[in-house]
Amino acid sequence: MSSSSGAQQGPAARQAAMAEQVLADGSATAAELAERFGVSLMTIHRDLDELERQGIVRKFRGGVTAQPSGVFESNVQYRLKTMRAEKAAVAEHALRMVEPGMAILLDDSTSALEIARRLRTGEVTPLTVVTNFLEAINLLSDQRGIHLMALGGDYDPLHSSFLGVSCVEAVEQLRVDVCFASTSAVHGGYAYHQEQHIVSVKRAMLDAAARNVLLIDHTKLGRVALHRVVPLSRFDLLLVDDGASAEALRDLDEHKVRYEVCATKGSDDRAGAT
Repeated sequence: MSSSSGAQQGPAARQAAMAEQVLADGSATAAELAERFGVSLMTIHRDLDELERQGIVRKFRGGVTAQPSGVFESNVQYRLKTMRAEKAAVAEHALRMVEPGMAILLDDSTSALEIARRLRTGEVTPLTVVTNFLEAINLLSDQRGIHLMALGGDYDPLHSSFLGVSCVEAVEQLRVDVCFASTSAVHGGYAYHQEQHIVSVKRAMLDAAARNVLLIDHTKLGRVALHRVVPLSRFDLLLVDDGASAEALRDLDEHKVRYEVCATKGSDDRAGAT
């Protein structure tokens, strides 16, 4: 984008373009953005303040990032682009647990979305799928052989999902065979997440299932976030890709977490349990 075209854009269009760039690159400095969009640093900082207010990015000294922290979960559009091979490996492994006739629950994680993508092949039917994730609802809405139950609630555009008290109450009326869920961080025998309103929905989902499976990519191991979701003992199985370090897996062993390591393409399966 030329400086002149950037300067001629209105604030909303410029902020949308700026968000798209930061979500694609992961982070940027204010100086880089000012040069790219042909506006002053003061204007850039006002734009970044607005994007931060919307929850799309978080600011740090001299720049902005879309990457998660202990108190900030990345925008869904950023999460959809990250760790794709690792999430695919975990989803392929998880799919082995799904049998015709089951009712399964998918949370609003991009890891669970990879399971939904694979259900579109129609190889596992009939199947009842319950989810609050709009991305998964859109994927499965026209899929023959799948009875889709969409959980209502307050729509949250940053997560592309339905949340809040109404969603929790809807989940509490159900009983499913398996819940596939993810979370932002795993450490010391606990699963963590940055946002309290997400935590309440995940807890309700776990209570509604006969069996719970935690889907994570290896970057979430050894990290914490603001809120404890549940002890890892609430999950019957944890699935993680083979990028997990020996140290991170030892931590799972020490807390007697049953886990399986899922091979990414070109790797061999390794499994551990305890």
